[in-house]
Amino acid sequence: MMKNNIKITDLGQMDYQSAWDYQKETHEKVLKGKAPDTLIFVEHEPVYTLGKNADNNHLLQSAPDDAKVYNVERGGDITYHGPGQIVGYPILDLHHYQKSISWYMRTLEQVLIDSLATYGIEAGLKEDLTGVWVGDEKIGAQGVRISRWVTMHGFALNVNTDLNYFGGIIPCGIFEYGVTSMEKILGTKQDLSDVKYQIIESFTDAFQMQETVEVN
Repeated sequence: MMKNNIKITDLGQMDYQSAWDYQKETHEKVLKGKAPDTLIFVEHEPVYTLGKNADNNHLLQSAPDDAKVYNVERGGDITYHGPGQIVGYPILDLHHYQKSISWYMRTLEQVLIDSLATYGIEAGLKEDLTGVWVGDEKIGAQGVRISRWVTMHGFALNVNTDLNYFGGIIPCGIFEYGVTSMEKILGTKQDLSDVKYQIIESFTDAFQMQETVEVN
């Protein structure tokens, strides 16, 4: 069986609107067969994004003023993106894999679980909730949009994230649980490049991709 290739594009630090525009352009190209499946990495300035089903009341009055707010077309509720967090936007044509939203979501979660395991962090799922958890604290979030079976948006992993920003929202609409990061668990800042490498390894393994074409 021939495996699909994936192009890796690392945008580095980029404002949310520019990265969102780039993501939509890439999605259109993959949809039309003019670009290969692509995994976009980006690190955002502080922003809160609300999915199409989000409750605006989950953005609290205590939210920091320096975090911009965007309403986006992904599923899910409100979340935070910011420095020290790895955001991944896979633009995949699911015709090449499985035309199943639940399979895709569980596979994205498994990518982060496998990546964290390489650092000795035992992460897992929580029943009836999306995302990746360490105990009762969320370390990875997922929210996607799928149009004609081509995906956009994706996942966020708290690496060296300033967790105080999560105090300005009810993350993903979940009241009873907290958030954590790799830095908080391991007690030291992590190298984002190393973590991205582990994510790429886990991603290509989970989706059975043969090789990566890296573009910085």
